[in-house]
Amino acid sequence: MGSPEFAVPCLDALLATEEVVAVVTQPDKPAGRGLGLQPPAVKVRALSAGVPVMQPASVRKPPFLDELRALAPDLAVVVAYGKILPPEVLAVPRHGCLNVHASLLPKFRGAAPIQWAVIRGERETGVTLMQMDVGMDTGDMLLTRALPIDDWVTSGQLHTRLAPLGAELLAEGLQRLKAGTLERIKQDDTRATMAPMLTKDTGHVDFGAGARAVRDLVRGCDPWPTAYTTIDGDVLKLFRPKIVSGRGEAGLVLGADRDGLLVACGDDAIAFGELQLPGKKRMGAQALLAGRAIPTGARLGA
Repeated sequence: MGSPEFAVPCLDALLATEEVVAVVTQPDKPAGRGLGLQPPAVKVRALSAGVPVMQPASVRKPPFLDELRALAPDLAVVVAYGKILPPEVLAVPRHGCLNVHASLLPKFRGAAPIQWAVIRGERETGVTLMQMDVGMDTGDMLLTRALPIDDWVTSGQLHTRLAPLGAELLAEGLQRLKAGTLERIKQDDTRATMAPMLTKDTGHVDFGAGARAVRDLVRGCDPWPTAYTTIDGDVLKLFRPKIVSGRGEAGLVLGADRDGLLVACGDDAIAFGELQLPGKKRMGAQALLAGRAIPTGARLGA
C-alpha cells in the first residue's frame, strides 16, 4: 500500500523476495498544465510487474474491505500511502500492517517527516519500520536506520537518499519476521514531535528568525512548496541558501556576489544562490539579477 516515488524501492524489495498479491494505491489525479489524470508512481511500477492494482476512493467502505479480505494476505506493507487505515483494514493481514516511515520515531510523526526534519534544523534523520496501530505513527518500532543531514541538503535530495534506505530496512525486517527474531519496542510518546502536511504558506520566509532558521526553511521547502519572499510586490522564490557574514535590518539586501543575493537577518546574513520570479524559470542569482536589478538597500518582504 503506497503511492509516490518514495514507495517504489520498497515495492521493488517485495517483488524480489515475496509474492505480492496486490498493490493498493491512490486514485489517479490531475497533474501538469493540461490537468490530465496521472497515475501514482507505485501503480506504474506494479503494472509493469504484472501485479493487480486497487485504487479505492475510500478504504473504509465496500467493496474495498471485502476485496482485501478475499486476498487473505499474510502481511500488508504500507509506505506513504496517503490515507489513514481504519482498524478493520489493519486487522485483515495475518501479521498486521508494517509501515516504513521516513523519520526516527517518535520524532516527526505525520505526513511530511522529511521536510520538517530539515526545516527544524535536525542533524540526523532516518527510517523506521513500525507495526501499525490506529494512531498516527504511534505503533511499536521494529527497526530503525539513521542518516545524517548535511547543512546543504534539500528535502528533495534527502527524499532520494531515504527511499532506498527504507527498502533495505524493509528487506531486513521481513527476514527477521520469518526467522521469528523481530522485536517490538514501544515508542516514548513524551518525545514525540509532529510533521503535518506542508502548505504554500509554510514557505513564507521571516528574515527576523535568523540566518540558520531561514536556511533550514528554504532547504526544507525545496522542491515544494518552495520558500518565498516579496520584492516590489512580486513573489521571489528562494533556493540554495548559504549562511554568510553580514548583518543589518531583517530583509535588507546587502548586495550580491558569487554566493548569490545577500540578505541581512539581523545579527547574521544569508545568500541565495538561485532565485525565481513569477513566470520565469528557476535560475542562478547572478543571471536573474542581470535582467532584474535588486539593488543594495532594497527590502525583501516589505
